[in-house]
Amino acid sequence: MIFVTPARLARRQIAIDEERTGSFPHLFLRKRERMMASPLALLRGAAPIFYELLERNPVLRKGPPGAGWLVGDAHVENFGVYRAGVLSTKETAASRSNEDIVFDVNDFDDAFIGPWRYDVLRLLTSLVLGGRESGSDGPRTLGLCAALLESYAIAAFGDQKRNKAPPPPPVIAALIEKVRGRTRKELLDARTRVVDGQRRFVLGSRYEALSPPLRVKAEKAFGKFVRRLPKSNLAPAEAFQVVDAAFRVAGTGSLGALRIAVLVRGKGGPDGAWIFDMKAEWTPSSAVLVRPPDLQPAKRVCAAIRACLARPPRMIGWTRLAGESMFVRRLAPQEDKVDLTLVRPEDLEPLARHFGALLGAVHRRGATRAPKRSWTAEDLAEMVHRAVALAGAHEAMYLAYCDLSRPK
Repeated sequence: MIFVTPARLARRQIAIDEERTGSFPHLFLRKRERMMASPLALLRGAAPIFYELLERNPVLRKGPPGAGWLVGDAHVENFGVYRAGVLSTKETAASRSNEDIVFDVNDFDDAFIGPWRYDVLRLLTSLVLGGRESGSDGPRTLGLCAALLESYAIAAFGDQKRNKAPPPPPVIAALIEKVRGRTRKELLDARTRVVDGQRRFVLGSRYEALSPPLRVKAEKAFGKFVRRLPKSNLAPAEAFQVVDAAFRVAGTGSLGALRIAVLVRGKGGPDGAWIFDMKAEWTPSSAVLVRPPDLQPAKRVCAAIRACLARPPRMIGWTRLAGESMFVRRLAPQEDKVDLTLVRPEDLEPLARHFGALLGAVHRRGATRAPKRSWTAEDLAEMVHRAVALAGAHEAMYLAYCDLSRPK
């Protein structure tokens, strides 16, 4: 079904890594280390290669109908916990009741409008790779794919009145409860320190110093983001007073993008500060196949989130900085994701079903062209076959990438 030359793919990925870290070349080796962690890690950071494989192998692009807003980079580690609801500068029982701890898709950087099957295929490919990393044998991994697809089809095509969304599986419920108790102070203590009564970012592997000119531009860009916030998210002007800013090092596929962390006064005092993330957005990786929406990149990300999620993260928006389109969001202590290597074997199938249900719901909400019928059993089986082929290509590419990246 698919023929690849692993070394050619690996060289292509290395060229992409060099290009994407061109503005910050010191991040190239760090990105390479993250990509070499596992085949799943490489898949996460190699979305352009995934779509190039689809473009060069037309049989992989075929499949059942359905189109709309897509995640674009759908994989098992792009689901996570975040906080939704109305932001308040006052801690009250009422304000806390308006804050939801949500587990859902939490990364729309590569979002675009296109065929649903592209998202499903990428998620299945990640499940094959992740399942193998978690110790599942071949039959069990294929069973996980079937479970994911069954749940996806119910969420995307089923009767919503009859098929209510099932409660989160135990592994997700436990994760939500674990992170519910995390505090803002814990987040701040992990990333900042108090200097003369005021918080400052701790510089090192996570945060780096900004040049004075970029710091000035970053503060102006952040101010534009604040002025664009809807009234429901507005807080007193002093809450958004910038206390500190730093270059943020985070992500895998996006590592190398201009990314700035902004520390603001928030609720006041050293333990009441808020942290915002401003991240440059690029043309989506799918552009080799599908024309991106006619929106600035960061506006595209915001539009996808609002179209696809029933409970979007709070305090999201966009701005521009140094010629880049920047997506902005507030970081919260409740953010976390599932590590498949730590999931018990008996919890893998419920987890796969939950991933499928969440993606199906995302597609249903963001649909621009919904099919009149559900996908057939043959459609689903073909999706698994294509995902297996793509997983094999990424496994081979991973080994070639590691070989090319070894010290000679």
